[in-house]
Amino acid sequence: MMKLQKKNYLMGIENLIDYHQKLKLDDKNFKRLMFLYSMAIRELETKIEILKDEFKLFYEYDLIDHITTRIKEPKSIINKMEQRKISFTYQEMIKNINDIAGLRIICPLKRDIFTIKDLLKKWNGIEVLKEKDYVTHPKKSGYSSYHLLLKVPVTLSKNIIYVKVEVQIRTIAMDFWANLEHKMKYKPQEKITNEESNEWIYCAKMIHKLDHKMINLNE
Repeated sequence: MMKLQKKNYLMGIENLIDYHQKLKLDDKNFKRLMFLYSMAIRELETKIEILKDEFKLFYEYDLIDHITTRIKEPKSIINKMEQRKISFTYQEMIKNINDIAGLRIICPLKRDIFTIKDLLKKWNGIEVLKEKDYVTHPKKSGYSSYHLLLKVPVTLSKNIIYVKVEVQIRTIAMDFWANLEHKMKYKPQEKITNEESNEWIYCAKMIHKLDHKMINLNE
């Protein structure tokens, strides 16, 4: 009996609703889902803030500079589903849109990225679904960051719900480049020329050299 109760106590986010129904941005189910995504971010952010404070107090080292979070806007969710030609159901949204809940960890040095990544992967109760190392192998555009897709437990009054959260870990220099590149990439009514694209790639390479230089100076 106890085993059955424990099994029912643990569930995925999709079990809370009739997730085959059509996605509606103004109904209660959508609001409930967004609440769960926001709670997953809060759970993870709290853990990371504790990790940040631990390293500062016990090891006198600023492992983490700062953390940013966001919940994807409903319009952005719809646009992404349209681009990928995904059916407008809750099932498809939960299954295919992995960055609804996003958390970014900004750290001082490149080596800190891998320290943080390893620590996150060891946490009890959190499952790693996917990971992509764009630090060792940057994208052609020059983009560099470490991505983790985590399954985070959210404790409610009657259940523990597992919710997907996308985590990006990058240095201050990488974040500076990525933010500027994102703004340029989505300039309204303008296209980036090949020359501009090559300049961004060149700047990304300079950022990588800067990160290596900072490690050497720190040592």
